[in-house]
Amino acid sequence: MNGFVSCLILFTGLVLGQDAKPVREPDASDDFFKKGAIPQLRIQVTESELEKLKADNRAYVRCTVVENRKTTYKNVGIKLKGAAGSFREWDDRPALTLNSNKFHKGQTFHGLDKFHLNNSVQDETFTHEWLCEELLREAGVPATRVTHARVWVNDRDLGLYVLKEGFDKTFLQRHFESSAGSLYDGGFVQDIDAELEKDSGKEDDRTDLIALLDACREPDLEQRWRRIEETLDVEAFITFMALELMTGHWDGYTQNKNNYRIYFNPADNRAHFLPHGMDQMFGDPNASILHEPGAIVSSTVMHNPAWRARYRERVRELLPLFDPPTRLNKRVDFLRRRLQPVLAAIDPQLSRDHAERVKEFKERLTARAASLKEQSVQEDPAPPTPPVFDENGNLFLPDDWFPAMESEDAVVEVVDLDGEQKGLSIQCGPSGHCVASWRRGVLLEKGTYILHARVKTKDVSKIEDERGSAAGLRISGSTRTNTVHGTTDWKPLEFEFTIEEDVREVVLVAELRTTSGQAWFDPESLHLSRKPMVEAPGK
Repeated sequence: MNGFVSCLILFTGLVLGQDAKPVREPDASDDFFKKGAIPQLRIQVTESELEKLKADNRAYVRCTVVENRKTTYKNVGIKLKGAAGSFREWDDRPALTLNSNKFHKGQTFHGLDKFHLNNSVQDETFTHEWLCEELLREAGVPATRVTHARVWVNDRDLGLYVLKEGFDKTFLQRHFESSAGSLYDGGFVQDIDAELEKDSGKEDDRTDLIALLDACREPDLEQRWRRIEETLDVEAFITFMALELMTGHWDGYTQNKNNYRIYFNPADNRAHFLPHGMDQMFGDPNASILHEPGAIVSSTVMHNPAWRARYRERVRELLPLFDPPTRLNKRVDFLRRRLQPVLAAIDPQLSRDHAERVKEFKERLTARAASLKEQSVQEDPAPPTPPVFDENGNLFLPDDWFPAMESEDAVVEVVDLDGEQKGLSIQCGPSGHCVASWRRGVLLEKGTYILHARVKTKDVSKIEDERGSAAGLRISGSTRTNTVHGTTDWKPLEFEFTIEEDVREVVLVAELRTTSGQAWFDPESLHLSRKPMVEAPGK
């Protein structure tokens, strides 16, 4: 791209001690991402195809893309993308996924089968994705390449977008020996114990993902570490995890079980985690890199003393990427200068506002470098311990519940009820499809537990769903039979589950799965009870 980038890559390769990757033949995508030009993309969707898109905005319809008024791509697949924070309807400023060969086999866009146009509504600098994805690649983590584009849709000028390559076979072939392995999409706030969408590989074969989960839950520690090494590239995961925490990726896998892909490399059938959705980065300059992460794989790896020590060592190896911060700030300045003419052409005030946002971002990068340097030499905090149940075997959990939504228009909020009573409310939105919940993590010892709550409902429909129906309780990754539907006053609910490991963090779920209505959970009633241990006969 320019001399600065070449020097930075050489510097980081020397400092980080990365092994040289096999040299691959350059293709059209290399020129596209390296030349630095910002294309103008004019997208046209006919009325008939637009009706299909509005009926199901997650399904591909046909469109025509004209690049720089010169090159035309016909029969390109297009659909809406984004989750709760970034999703926008078609008539707003939507985030888009385009698939060049969906309806025209063999067609590519500068060598890409699939690419994304992100509206960057959560990053006013338009730099987070580019900067962080490059940091990851420089540290040896497979990450998508990023550039920008100015976008028109049916003659509406939507302004500047972030353009990213997709996780397709072209991407996999750039980073692995083969693209024939299993690729899983983490979806929205789901861990590896959920029914993750499978994007490539043998469609009905999920044995690789199941093996990874079973390895993490192996009760015998010696066997657990051996099985994890057989199913996970531990060294690659430690680097992935370190960079997620160092860049403050609070909405990634390590911290929020969100925005990730998993690829099982056919060479050894071990899992590699791939980063995604890096548009809200470096938000808290003092964010901890030493706390206990909650995701299943992250937590399991960090509980191995040798791997925990290797993680601390890897943080110190990666520190030169961030400190001194002048290197990152120069990179951000380069991006600002690149984007300024495009933003000024759209609106001069937009360009001035962008410069101010970039200045604030650089201040956070500088503060983050200082925090990382300080944390890299700190002692590990004491490992967390399971909470103590009271004399009656109960643990009340009225606080620290957080919302999670698989349906964008569900309304999940704390509301006032009668008197001073609060309610954890979940209400179905206009779409008529509601999968939403209140969640809370808790560290538990081996044993059998019951999750209790009181719930009331209004006009809640009962539906067919593999996880459960209407209002109910469970733990993440499980299914349930308890259900409350229709219109009811306060009713008790229970969900029993067993922890087989010595210690395990579970995520408690109070949820609503419905096509209509509203449910309220009483936070004061939410608690766990522990069943007495029953000794085996003869002991």
